[in-house]
Amino acid sequence: MDMNKNETRQNYLEAVYIIEKEKGYARSIDVAEYLGFSRATVSIALKQFQNEGYIATIKNNITLTEKGKLEAEKMYERHELVADMLIRLGVPKDIAYHDSCLIEHDLSDESFAAIKEHFLNKAKND
Repeated sequence: MDMNKNETRQNYLEAVYIIEKEKGYARSIDVAEYLGFSRATVSIALKQFQNEGYIATIKNNITLTEKGKLEAEKMYERHELVADMLIRLGVPKDIAYHDSCLIEHDLSDESFAAIKEHFLNKAKND
């Protein structure tokens, strides 16, 4: 992985969040398949995120803690809004989601808030 630690954590937490939304639960194998990483790599990372208080594991199911859920929801919102904005600009859906994943981690809170406000105001006026 060539991502920085913060970006890596965000990707994992967002993956757990999305899997939980889709299936009602998440397991390390689900996260490995979703991210395309080995089960060993995922197990090591999830143990670290558990030690840092972002996730809890109960009977092989991964659950986001409040701290983890806040970060995951933040990243998910960024991902979806940026992808939707790119799609509305004419970018093909698969490219928009890929690019959104790249943008969401480096965008400052201030820039995202401005984009979100502009985008939502524009959507109201359309």
